[in-house]
Amino acid sequence: MKQSSTNTILIGKGDNPVELQLRYGNRHGLIAGATGTGKTVSLMMLAENFSRQGVPVFVTDIKGDISGLAAAGKVSDKLLARADKIGISNFSPQANPCVFWDLLGQQGHPIRTTVSEMGPTLLARMLGLNDIQSSILDIVFALADSRGLLLLDLDDLKALLTLVSKERKTISAEYGLVSAQSLAAIQRSLMSLKRDGGEVFFGEPALELSDIMGVDEQNHGLINILAADKLVLTPNLYASFILWLLSELYENLPEVGDADKPKLAFFIDEAHLLFEDSPDHLLKRIEQIMRLIRSKGVGVYFCSQFPDDIPDAILGQLGNRIQHALRAYTPRDQKSVRAAAETFVTNPKLDITAVISSLAVGEALVSTLQDNGVPSMVEQTLVSPPRCRMGPLTLTERNACRAQSPIGSHYDIAINRESAYERLNQLEQLEKAPAAKPPIEKADTKKSPQKKPNSTIKNDSEDEQSNWFSELLFGTKRRQGLVQSFSKQAARAVGSKFGKQILRGILGSISGKSGK
Repeated sequence: MKQSSTNTILIGKGDNPVELQLRYGNRHGLIAGATGTGKTVSLMMLAENFSRQGVPVFVTDIKGDISGLAAAGKVSDKLLARADKIGISNFSPQANPCVFWDLLGQQGHPIRTTVSEMGPTLLARMLGLNDIQSSILDIVFALADSRGLLLLDLDDLKALLTLVSKERKTISAEYGLVSAQSLAAIQRSLMSLKRDGGEVFFGEPALELSDIMGVDEQNHGLINILAADKLVLTPNLYASFILWLLSELYENLPEVGDADKPKLAFFIDEAHLLFEDSPDHLLKRIEQIMRLIRSKGVGVYFCSQFPDDIPDAILGQLGNRIQHALRAYTPRDQKSVRAAAETFVTNPKLDITAVISSLAVGEALVSTLQDNGVPSMVEQTLVSPPRCRMGPLTLTERNACRAQSPIGSHYDIAINRESAYERLNQLEQLEKAPAAKPPIEKADTKKSPQKKPNSTIKNDSEDEQSNWFSELLFGTKRRQGLVQSFSKQAARAVGSKFGKQILRGILGSISGKSGK
């Protein structure tokens, strides 16, 4: 029996071994099928094989069972017989190097980003804003950029909204109409986001991409598992986070073209949530990212029940496909089965439409890209079993894995630096404080002439307050070197010189490129 080489991943066996070539692992993929047909097991099999080939993995864990990647599985006669039938020699249980993450900070390291890094486009989607409210959010970001105010957490955004409300007439004249009703709607949405966990997600230290793209001592890629069982209950937050991370990868990773293997394999469970209720302009941007991110070495693998959960423009870019059984109980199901069958290169030996409805658990129709990037003819495949545990970790095991994390405790403690909220509060205190009275120097007629009655002495602290007040309102030259003192993690919300345009990426986040 032919064995999988170091340049391929053995997916399973049909009439012949069915393999995924690593050099085409960045051409994206789809794992589809009804609940209980084996999608999750196929995902785990691919994830651990990518890891074993030195490719870092990021995967969202909707039900908690993907956490089993961190533990070795149990050998059974049935499992050994399956491995032998597929042609896997020396099959043995094996754990994988895993790092656990959680936007809520409960089941793994907190993942954070700043409001500026998220950008107005994705933040508007996260808040569920309409077009008019989204345009006002654009104005809020533009105002923060022009005044040099860092937007790090939700308190900063709330402070900016309050500022816009106070100066609404002036800002409307400069940027466009800002209605009180739309501002109130944004503020209400912001309260809901804070309640759903957004307050934990926005802040510092922000995620560094290098921390999800590492390898262990055996040169196995780290498998980053995002606990999403609670996160998925707030679909806007879940979808916006995934799109933000894809945008960050696209904006910040260098071009590598078609490498020998991907730089990162990204698995997205419940992928339909990314596209539900997304406006057309956002879908077009997602499509553009999917077209271009593969040249950065990132392969994106969507997991969903039906292939038509994915928009056609994106579905057409998914070159590696694993289709588990679909049950055609309703007219919608029957339509989905036909649509799934039409996405494969036909095999004269198979009636694809009939086979999709009759596949057993652990079987799938598989087509992968072969030489010259041409899709292979679809094969009915007995899928390879993973070597890890096919079930969730216990809380004790998860905590032990987290304690040994190569990331350490770097992300576990939040940092709250001075940003828009603090600066605007200081400004408000200055406005409320009574004018400082100059100290009166008593005249000494014996040693010096008497001071004139209207002369004053202005101390250094007054100068500093006055200059700072001018800087905040009007952007004086002292702001010129501000951005150089902050890292990307500080949310590049200020240009390197006053008057430079803030460069935002394809989804409105900071692009990572400095102005000239």
